[in-house]
Amino acid sequence: MPVSRTFREEPGRGVPGHAVRLLPGLLTAAAALAAAFLVHRLVPVLPAMTLAVVLGILAANLPAAGVWTAGRARPGLDFAGKHLMRGGIVLLGLKVSIMDVLGLGWLALVLIVAVVAVSFGGTYLVSRLFRLPPVTSLLVATGFSICGASAIGAMAAVRRIRHVDTVLPVALVTLCGTLAIGVLPLFVHPLQLTAPVFGAWTGASVHDVGQVVATAQTAGTAALGIAVVVKLTRVLLLAPVAALAGAHQRLAPQTAGTADGTDAKLPPVVPLFVLGFVAMVGLRSTGWLATGWLEAGGVAQDILLGAALFGLGSAVRVRTLLHTGARALLAALVSWLLIALLGLAAALLIAG
Repeated sequence: MPVSRTFREEPGRGVPGHAVRLLPGLLTAAAALAAAFLVHRLVPVLPAMTLAVVLGILAANLPAAGVWTAGRARPGLDFAGKHLMRGGIVLLGLKVSIMDVLGLGWLALVLIVAVVAVSFGGTYLVSRLFRLPPVTSLLVATGFSICGASAIGAMAAVRRIRHVDTVLPVALVTLCGTLAIGVLPLFVHPLQLTAPVFGAWTGASVHDVGQVVATAQTAGTAALGIAVVVKLTRVLLLAPVAALAGAHQRLAPQTAGTADGTDAKLPPVVPLFVLGFVAMVGLRSTGWLATGWLEAGGVAQDILLGAALFGLGSAVRVRTLLHTGARALLAALVSWLLIALLGLAAALLIAG
């Protein structure tokens, strides 16, 4: 049929054409990610994931780069921010071992769950008090209380929140997590914190896994060990929180569907990528995977999440953020202080 031939020949349509449209953005993300890993290698205290977001923001706001990221590269960068993020979340499960989590003891587990629950509710309340939209408040609360940008991506997928609405929460959680790297170690001596207590505090209150490592390692291996386990326990809570969010979405069908109103289908209670995350946690917990496979999974996870974070960062326009994000920034700083205090209280009980 003539119509069919016209459709096939139209540039940019169909699977090959779609891949061509994605290629400039994906190649840009790959180049930026290589730069982020190089800087991290030279300055280990700077997490590669944080650098990926920062490079994305720079690319969006430098004149020539901004034209590129907003133009030809945009489809691929949006694809990275959405789909590569989900792949990275699946592989994040390979970092979590149920045995390590249970090794903390029941009191520590109860305290960590309490910190996540209270910080989630408290951050959402603070955000609403600063008159942030409900969607932004939900994403900020999720990112701050669980595991940063990865949790934001998971919640956005569960609630079918527009990709553009994740940009501000990711910027805020990256800013405050980076702030923690420089600020928290300053309190070790004034508060006379032991290495285990500081490590537990870092794991209970810092947002992203890479930021936790960068912060805790300043106090040595004893701090780093407990920080990672406490943090990964928080990461494990991503699955039940996503399931609760999905169940709530199904109980409120009038809000279901995409934000642009083009799809009114109810989302699944637990998305496939969250189930994949749980499956990877189970696989890691069996002890069947050799160290080499776990290391390869970690590298793949860093690549996927790093590309996704660069994609999200490349959508941040600083001028717009300064005009519209002042209240959001204040809400984030208050929330960051709240979670830091909650985490410190829990750390003193866990390792004090």
